[in-house]
Formats: sequence, C-alpha cells, structure tokens
Amino acid sequence: MIDKINPIFLTLIITVVLGQLIKVIIFYIKSKRTHLKDFVATGGMPSTHCATTAGLSTIIYLTEGTTTAFYIALALTVIIIVDALGVRRTAGEEGQILHQLVKKTKLKIREPYYSMGHTPSQVIAGLIFGVVVGIVVNCGLRY
Repeated sequence: MIDKINPIFLTLIITVVLGQLIKVIIFYIKSKRTHLKDFVATGGMPSTHCATTAGLSTIIYLTEGTTTAFYIALALTVIIIVDALGVRRTAGEEGQILHQLVKKTKLKIREPYYSMGHTPSQVIAGLIFGVVVGIVVNCGLRY
C-alpha cells in the first residue's frame, strides 16, 4: 500500500502535519496551554513553511534528479526562507509595536493581529526537518 503513495505527496503531508504538531507540542511545553488554532498558527519552532519546501526540494531531487520541477521547488524554498526571515519577521515586529501603542494609548480599537515570523534557528530547524523527512520518505519507499 505505502509503495503506491506518491513520495512527493507523502513528504508534503508529513512535513505539514508533523511540523505543526511539533510546533504545538513546543508551544504547550513553554506556555502550559494550547488552543485548536495553534494547529494552524504561523511562526514558531520549527518553520513549517521552510520544512515543507525543503522537504519538497529534497524528495524531488532524490526521486527525479535535477529536473525543472526540482529547480522550481528550490526557488520556492529560497523565497520562503527570505520571506520567513525578512518580510514576515519585520511585519511581526511592526505588529508588536502597534500592539504596544494601542495598549499604551488605550485606544478603543480592535487590537491588530500580528505574527512574528521566524527566527533564524526556527528556519534552520525547519530546513533540517524537511530535508530529513524527504530522505526518510525516499529511503522508506525504496525498501
């Protein structure tokens, strides 16, 4: 049965589900609380976006070699890394400042939602996790 599952699809499912589950477990250990929305929350350890794209790049390389699909997946991985460390991190920091301003000035507005993006260690952990999942899926389906 497992040999009939597409390795690319399997890698995507495992990185997303396990990545988010690990994130929720780490959040629970730190805060002693959890919420259903934590399963779809952005930010945190590891970066599931980075894990998913790194896993995608890895499994495509291992199953197909350096095809066009591999280079597209690799480009997507680089874009996700830059976004996680740059744009999303900066937007999160700005959101945090806005949140503090709203609290400090006691404005009667709905507090702005913000996500902190990722730290470099969260991105690296996501990349390593994704590559490992891609390798494990590739090895598991061959044996």
